[in-house]
Amino acid sequence: MNEIKFYGRGGQGVVMASQMLGSAFFKAGMYPQCYSMFGGERRGAPVLSYLRVDKEKILLKCEIKRPDELIYFDPSQINLEEVQRLMPHGGRILVNTNQSKGTFKGLLRFTLGLIDAQGIVDRLGIGPMINTTVLGAYCRLAGSLAIDHVVDAIREMVPEKIEANVEAARQGYSGLTLIPMET
Repeated sequence: MNEIKFYGRGGQGVVMASQMLGSAFFKAGMYPQCYSMFGGERRGAPVLSYLRVDKEKILLKCEIKRPDELIYFDPSQINLEEVQRLMPHGGRILVNTNQSKGTFKGLLRFTLGLIDAQGIVDRLGIGPMINTTVLGAYCRLAGSLAIDHVVDAIREMVPEKIEANVEAARQGYSGLTLIPMET
């Protein structure tokens, strides 16, 4: 079973990202389980979303405490102590950022992916929702899901600017900076 935890802020498309990724895994023949937690529904408020994926039906119905992968839509939410305590050695972390590898030295014991999702959606004129770009980058980071499954989920679930969001996912895939874990 693969457990993924998403961190972001209201308005970035975090909840929709976890749902689209779950749909993409389902299209790939996997069993997804997705749920989210957030407080007041306002832009900028912290949002957490969770996704479990397995080849078998998932019977577990509880919070993800020790995720295999972390996805940060907002790098200010990274708590290095928490990450090091909860993540298994060699886990994967995806961060939306325009900063360099040096900014994330404390995360180098994990496989790290950096993507400037905000820059991509700004160039494409999509708006503040960076979810499709992040999902494209996730496909390349994880290596376990074809980008075509994510594209299919985007086409089914995104309500507007569909082709721009497909392009954002493709640019996220190709624009990922992949930093292998240090041994």
